[in-house]
Amino acid sequence: MFDFIRNHQRLTLAFMLLLIIPSFVFFGIEGYTRFTGGGNETVARVDGQGVTRAEWDQAHQRLVDRVRRQQPGVDTAGFDTPGARRETLDMLLRERMLAAAARDQHLAPSDARLQRLFLSDPQFAGLRNPDGSVNRELLQAQGLTSEIFAQQLRQDFAMRQVLLGLEQSAFAPAGVAARSLDALLERREVQMQRLDAQTYRARVAPTDAELDAYYKANESVFRTVEQSDIEYVVLDFDALGKGLVVSEDEARKYYADNAARYTAHEERRASHILIKADAAAAGDVKAKARARAEALLAEARKNPAGFAELARKNSEDPGSAANGGDLDFFARGSMVKSFEDATWALKKGELSGVVESDFGYHVILLTDVRGGDRKPFEAARADIEAEVRKSLLAKRWPEAAEQFTNLAYEQSDSLKPLIDKWNLQRLTATVPRKLPPGVGGPLASAKLLDALFAADSLSGKRNTDAIEVAPNRLVVARVIAHRPAAVPPLDQVRDRVRERVVTSQAAALARKEGEARVAALRAQPDEALKDTMVLSRMTATGAPRELIETVMKADPAKLPHVAGVDLGDAGYVVLKVTKVLPRELPPGPDPMRAQYAQAWAAAEAEAYLAALKRRYRVEVTAAAAVATAASSPQ
Repeated sequence: MFDFIRNHQRLTLAFMLLLIIPSFVFFGIEGYTRFTGGGNETVARVDGQGVTRAEWDQAHQRLVDRVRRQQPGVDTAGFDTPGARRETLDMLLRERMLAAAARDQHLAPSDARLQRLFLSDPQFAGLRNPDGSVNRELLQAQGLTSEIFAQQLRQDFAMRQVLLGLEQSAFAPAGVAARSLDALLERREVQMQRLDAQTYRARVAPTDAELDAYYKANESVFRTVEQSDIEYVVLDFDALGKGLVVSEDEARKYYADNAARYTAHEERRASHILIKADAAAAGDVKAKARARAEALLAEARKNPAGFAELARKNSEDPGSAANGGDLDFFARGSMVKSFEDATWALKKGELSGVVESDFGYHVILLTDVRGGDRKPFEAARADIEAEVRKSLLAKRWPEAAEQFTNLAYEQSDSLKPLIDKWNLQRLTATVPRKLPPGVGGPLASAKLLDALFAADSLSGKRNTDAIEVAPNRLVVARVIAHRPAAVPPLDQVRDRVRERVVTSQAAALARKEGEARVAALRAQPDEALKDTMVLSRMTATGAPRELIETVMKADPAKLPHVAGVDLGDAGYVVLKVTKVLPRELPPGPDPMRAQYAQAWAAAEAEAYLAALKRRYRVEVTAAAAVATAASSPQ
């Protein structure tokens, strides 16, 4: 169990992120996709529904954009890798799968429950106004409307419900937990003698015949990979925007057209007296309540300065009556529409008429107004120019991308026409046929490598097609020199071969001497070894896994236990397990018990996700698998 937990920390973290991060893949602006139709390529399926490459690209770009908003100074280059893109695809498929499960299980919350969830969930505290309404200004800063946010929130809570019951019902019995924790925390006293292979290197002198034999038996180890020296150019917004200057007229027009963006959010402060009357109440009940509100309005008009005292004595709003009816400052969208419209129609210090809402009848006094001031053009100019620049580039991109593609094909014997037309930088690199793990940047594209190592690219040294390696980023490359995979002659790799043979022979000597030492120690078990230490799986940092497992597998009923551990090229360890010691715990409740229960819940949830994956037939196409073949194991 704990081997699973230790080896799947990343998986468990991904599962936790799935539960706490609101859904981000179902909303967004459709961006420019590959004009040749490549963006519509199906890369995966969930419950029979296809996921296109364009949707994958957009989900990944939104993730990167979110990271940039949350951490403006972070370097996002690490996201431009096959591994990162595959993680985005996995998250996208997982969300689609959970959404399908939530739909089939009818888990979408009602409007009333959605409101309660929004008010009670701590992660949304920053989006709530003091009265519990949603802060529209903060939503707008994230590119959301209140309607989209509500839809997103409903989807997110529905998906949480799929796993929540399983997570909260996970149970780890005390006996099972104790046995598992003993396996992790139990300590053992060990005597050891390490035979380091390095100390035996001076005793070996491989002959030419041995080097030749090793080379012939291990030719694949020395085989060079197929690779090409290439030159390439990149067209993206940065390249397209070189020399693009936003004129003052363009900036001022944008400023005028988007005045609301540069105007401080207006807030109003009001006090009110509420006489309750349910919207479904009988007509005579509502008439009686309205008459009472009319009477209180008349009193307030006679003595506006006494409004607070009048509200304290008569208002039926439990949240504000004690404060003289004061509701503090609020923005548009925070109150019911009739109340809000009446408040925004008032001038400071003015009383409203009787205002009807779903709660009853209100008498409103506007006590203060703040905000509504427009940010000066010069103060906003830098942001305005950035927005205008982005808009201009988005408009220019489709035409430029088409011209770039056509020119690369029509004049395919050189990159110079592309460089001259867009003032691009000629870049060079050496690329392997197969993408190594962890590579990022514009060359981290399986599609581009396929084009570069195609027969016509290698033989004709012609430009590749324009390849979209990321949203709004095209690359054209050509091969300068090609080197096929080959086994170099022994003379070229003799030093490497000798190093491997010396290492292997030194390790063999250490192993032989170690095995003899184990045999002697078993014959004389009372003999002590030089070094003594206490080991456990919990304190195994830096110790070879083979050593820890050998120590912990020793039968406590048959101590002392003598064994040898072959560490390969590192050498050999002779050990003797002499004592079993109880696990050490800090005073108070056992902290590991709760962690064990959490790990158990995570493992059960992951198993349930695997079952859902089979049920909803989640599958990745061969093309997507190839595109992310260099990613780390999932």
